Amino acid sequence: MLLRRLQQFKSITLPHSRPMPSIGRRCHELRISDEDVIWRIVYRLDTDAVVIGEVFAKKTNATPKRVIEICKQRFKRYNEAVK
Repeated sequence: MLLRRLQQFKSITLPHSRPMPSIGRRCHELRISDEDVIWRIVYRLDTDAVVIGEVFAKKTNATPKRVIEICKQRFKRYNEAVK
């Protein structure tokens, strides 16, 4: 449901989504609770797309540095591919 709202370019705010400026402009973290796991989807809102950088189970308060670096690399490669 939340991903569909993003695809329709509808705004999602806390507690479901929060900005992730440490990754880049227009980057956010979507929070999805499952039965026993809290999932995170790092995404970026472009003018014509919702770009997914990573999906992971969050086990601590901080976003793992590895996830931040992976997302930065993936968004950079995406930018280069769409030029």
